[in-house]
Amino acid sequence: MKNIYLVRHCSAYGQHKDSPLTNTGIRQAQHVSRFFSKQDIKVDKIISSPYLRAIESIKPFAQKLEMDIEIDVRLHERILSEEPIDDWLEVLDRSFQEPDFFLPGGESANEAVQRANHVLEMIYTDDSITNVIVVSHGNLLALLLKQHDNNFGFEQWKALRSPDVYLLSQQKGNSKIECVWE
Repeated sequence: MKNIYLVRHCSAYGQHKDSPLTNTGIRQAQHVSRFFSKQDIKVDKIISSPYLRAIESIKPFAQKLEMDIEIDVRLHERILSEEPIDDWLEVLDRSFQEPDFFLPGGESANEAVQRANHVLEMIYTDDSITNVIVVSHGNLLALLLKQHDNNFGFEQWKALRSPDVYLLSQQKGNSKIECVWE
């Protein structure tokens, strides 16, 4: 059985890849560390988006375990467009309805899921991994969750918290998803 803890990063100052955690986000990262410490599991690997807010969200727990955080660029947040868009919520909603839709310079939901699925596939095929923490971003995580629960969509994305933790359990081709964040 594989247990993949999908973590949305803590509160940050903005959306830039180098945006640090806010003071609240720093406290949330400590809470994430306490949360995982209480799970009483042996964590085999921690994999994070290269964005600073994702790394900082799991860093206190990784330090507690004296474990390295593996950075994987395929876990970066989905880019909707290279250009600023005023109606980005409408665009995002449409992308949940039409997974091949994309704006110039952006990526479709299907493209984002495909790159993130390469990370999950690596986890599924590695027999040395039972419990893994994957830290990423709201839109990408929502798209991954939608693969396993077709009811997960735009409204559920809007309800995601910062941070949030979902457990994806995979056994013999069957998957189960549940929100485990306190």
